[in-house]
Amino acid sequence: MFITFEGVEGCGKSSVLTYVFNELQKEKYNIMETREPGGVKISEEIRKIVLGKAYMEMDKRTEALLFAASRRQHLVEKVWPALKENKIVLCDRFLDSSLAYQGGGDGLGVDEVLKVNLFATENTYPDYTILFDIDPRVGLARINKNNNREVNRLDIKELEFYDTVRKTYLELAKKYKDRYIIIDASKDFNTVANNVLNIIKEKINGLH
Repeated sequence: MFITFEGVEGCGKSSVLTYVFNELQKEKYNIMETREPGGVKISEEIRKIVLGKAYMEMDKRTEALLFAASRRQHLVEKVWPALKENKIVLCDRFLDSSLAYQGGGDGLGVDEVLKVNLFATENTYPDYTILFDIDPRVGLARINKNNNREVNRLDIKELEFYDTVRKTYLELAKKYKDRYIIIDASKDFNTVANNVLNIIKEKINGLH
């Protein structure tokens, strides 16, 4: 099963993913965690370019293509082999990030970005996508409080950009309602984390 975690900056998805992964590991589930962009060597190198503050002049389409290239390599090397071994894969960001950020936020068009990504991924969609929904103002305030967190090129965009990203995510959730699960990410960490853990266990156990 392939489960992706999505949301605007500061929504808490990465921390919750780590928590859920650790809890499921303790219970002996056959599970793997990974992230995008990244997860494997080539994709991590692309991450440095695409998120690096040294490359502010990057063209929007170049950025979208780099994300798709990174995604392809990550699938080939890591995600597909894990799914073949019947692992549950928890991935921090996937296809929907490109649709929301480049398609929506950058204005390239969701359908245009989807075409590029479906070519890259050979039409791979997650089984479930957990959307950590939060007002971007709350998410960005969290980031500013957390000095240990990596601040990348996408963290310093305008607020209007993040409002559009959130709106696009919510539109995607309507379009793909069979795989999207919306979580209120404004609640405290324990509430959100345990809610997500219970939902994922329900989905996994529904397989058997």
